[in-house]
Amino acid sequence: MTGVDRRETFERVLRPEPGRTALLVVDMQRGFLDPGAALEVPQAREIVPTIKALLELFREKRLPVVFSEFVYSSAVPLLVGQLHPEHRPAVPGAPAGFGLPSSNCLEGHPSVHTVEALAPGPGELVVRKHWYDAFAGTPLDGALRARAVTSLVVTGTLTDICVLATVVGAFNREYRVTVVEDGVATLWPEIQRATLDIIGRAYGRVVFSKEIAAEIGGW
Repeated sequence: MTGVDRRETFERVLRPEPGRTALLVVDMQRGFLDPGAALEVPQAREIVPTIKALLELFREKRLPVVFSEFVYSSAVPLLVGQLHPEHRPAVPGAPAGFGLPSSNCLEGHPSVHTVEALAPGPGELVVRKHWYDAFAGTPLDGALRARAVTSLVVTGTLTDICVLATVVGAFNREYRVTVVEDGVATLWPEIQRATLDIIGRAYGRVVFSKEIAAEIGGW
């Protein structure tokens, strides 16, 4: 496979279909964007304007917009809570922060909500998930198919965790995926590059927001 460049094939096969494309905003929540949050991703704040512009475009074109939000429930002690204790309930009077129980994205806590700058509009679907993949154990697939969606434009955080897992989930369900290169974020530049390279080799198109805007704007 060395030296094989499939970009032309990916562009032809995976290009979003007019009228059947949805924008997916992955986990742009206060628990990851608020300054000082236990699982703060400062880079995710930088992509808010890019995602906001895409939201405005999709709404203008009357195309579906979907948000995913990671929610941890202390009533369901899943592996993610064992691996990432920040999601477990904070202990009153005890220190909180990275590596410690901090109620980050805990059910009922304000940190679960999408940041105000990207707040879902009336009638827009918000999918609450307990795992990284927004399709796992959620109505996302059925909701998209009910809207005749075949193509997804994916944005959000973290590129190498929830975004990647969701992209793989979408690919396994036969969606045509485009990831917005300047609309996804993670903590580490080298991991950002590597993850986008993996996606672009196997799962979807990786393009800048201006290219998506030109495509969608021309419909």
